[in-house]
Amino acid sequence: MKFMLSGVIVTLGLLPITVQAQQQSLNTQVAAMVESLRLAAPKTGTANDGYYSEWQVKPETLKSWSNFCLKKEVSPAEFENNSQLARQVVSCVVQRELKGQLEATNNNQTQAVRATACWWMTGKYKGCNSGFSADYVKKVLDYYQKLKIST
Repeated sequence: MKFMLSGVIVTLGLLPITVQAQQQSLNTQVAAMVESLRLAAPKTGTANDGYYSEWQVKPETLKSWSNFCLKKEVSPAEFENNSQLARQVVSCVVQRELKGQLEATNNNQTQAVRATACWWMTGKYKGCNSGFSADYVKKVLDYYQKLKIST
């Protein structure tokens, strides 16, 4: 009984450390994913192409994301001109999506990154197997793997 009780105490004592390590790992993964999405964002070559910030976000998407993440609507101009605000909103959304995909894939980072990148491009987690969307997902995954190695 004494050993069982000390085992429970040790386990409970380690629980906050485990949760903290998992959160730190998720934060690192999210940061790598956010940067990968930025680096892979299509360059349209047109100044007023209807997409905003370095992440190339549509105004209607920005509206729902800023309401979700900041509890207020952010204008496309504000998002475009404030890279810190843009990164904050993108990080919030990426954390939600990547975390969900990590859970859905039993923490398979490659599958989770692919699904999240596909969702980012198409709004769906699957179906980015050919054409432009497949090339985009591959580009995001390549950047992600390079960034994860360097962190």
